[in-house]
Amino acid sequence: MSSVFITQSAAPVYAIGVSLAAVLLIKLSERNPNAREFWTIAASVIKFSIVASMVPAVLDGKVLGCTLVTIVPGLEIAFKVDALGLFFALMASLLWIITSFYSIGYIRAEKEHAQTRYYMSFAIALSATMGVAFSANLLTMFVFYEIITLCTFPLVGHKETPEAMAGARKYLTYLLGTSLLFLMFAIVLTYSAAGTLEFNNQGILDGNVSKAMAIAIFVLFMAGTAKAAMMPFHSWLPAAMVAPTPVSALLHAVAVVKTGVFVVIKIVLHVFGIKLLADIGLGTALAYYASFTIIVASMIALRQDNLKARLAYSTISQLSYIVLGVALLSPSGITGSVMHMVLHGFGKITLFFTAGAIYVATHKTNVSQLDGIGKRMPFTMAAFTLGAISMIGIPPMGGFISKWYLVGGAIEADHLPILLVLAASTLLNAGYFLPIIYRAFFLSPPEGESAEGICEAPKAMVIPLTLTALVALGLFFFPGVFLELARIVVAGATGGY
Repeated sequence: MSSVFITQSAAPVYAIGVSLAAVLLIKLSERNPNAREFWTIAASVIKFSIVASMVPAVLDGKVLGCTLVTIVPGLEIAFKVDALGLFFALMASLLWIITSFYSIGYIRAEKEHAQTRYYMSFAIALSATMGVAFSANLLTMFVFYEIITLCTFPLVGHKETPEAMAGARKYLTYLLGTSLLFLMFAIVLTYSAAGTLEFNNQGILDGNVSKAMAIAIFVLFMAGTAKAAMMPFHSWLPAAMVAPTPVSALLHAVAVVKTGVFVVIKIVLHVFGIKLLADIGLGTALAYYASFTIIVASMIALRQDNLKARLAYSTISQLSYIVLGVALLSPSGITGSVMHMVLHGFGKITLFFTAGAIYVATHKTNVSQLDGIGKRMPFTMAAFTLGAISMIGIPPMGGFISKWYLVGGAIEADHLPILLVLAASTLLNAGYFLPIIYRAFFLSPPEGESAEGICEAPKAMVIPLTLTALVALGLFFFPGVFLELARIVVAGATGGY
């Protein structure tokens, strides 16, 4: 059991519950679009306020928590707000506010059907995301992890076309199937070996399993976290791009894939622990496995003409930076891993927002169609440029910070080949992003298509994408509370450094 003293607080329950309350209010307002959208925005702002209110206590070294239901002794639905969970919740709740405003602009512009279902599913997804972030044990995490899958299924299939339904079925098959086949089995074996599922900084399994059993459980955990999109459990992600663009942003930056890599971090640090993974060499194995995904996904992204497909494979690659960093088991590597969650979040959501804005304004979906579009949509493509530079890792964009720590982590761990992986992937990032920027600003539009005049998407879309781009820039200069929380995570996992 964890020896960390937990200050009793209902705040995590309130953070989870606020958007569940909004679900009912959204349903009651389905004939009143303005009211429905008001409840969405109100819930997102209140949720962020509740999460932000916990920051001072956690920065002061406290861990907040409470038990909701005790099934049997040792098996509970319980919540614990530590630095890692708060980091994830702070990022997700802040991005939900921005995504909610963007969704309103997109949904209205495209006159999407089933808008009430759309907003309800979004709200449930954010409640479940908070549940994963604040889980005190593997059981609680598993419950909310699966709720995310189930409530985002209708979002992926929102358009209800044959293509959309095929993508949604693939999404459900991969995510639910791997959880039931692998993740649940791994959790059962963990409880059988350790007698507890409660997360702690030393790891649940350290000292409780043989090397062979540890390897088996670790493989099951990694296979069961398909939301992290590591190869070969990645193809659901490009298939899910049939969803409306705000849903793609939710999948890539706010909830689904970030939940996957967050769970991987929890498994590495709080289920196995640094000492156990280092002793049996599993950290090294995971680092090189993540490196494979980084390089291969980037190479596939180079060949994608569809903009959202290119961004999807970019996400697969970028997520494995997070896995790579924590797998290095070094202080700088773990710092880079945790920081990349938020830096990738703001950079990638900007890119998906811009893809949606381009579609709404011009109905163009392919990179090859974007010649000269920067002259027609200057704000949108300027934001895309900032987001892309952040993903490449060029200063002064926030993405440089996490790559800097990842490089330091590889040196600390004495895994020098990882430096080659980071260098090669950076060049590949540039290879699939910079041609888009070049086409937009330096090529002439197709014959017969005027480049004169501004043809931006609605302001409700352009303002959020501009804001996320500016935050991606601002995080380079003011990483502030996120970097401090990451350092607390590292200190807990490594015993201070």
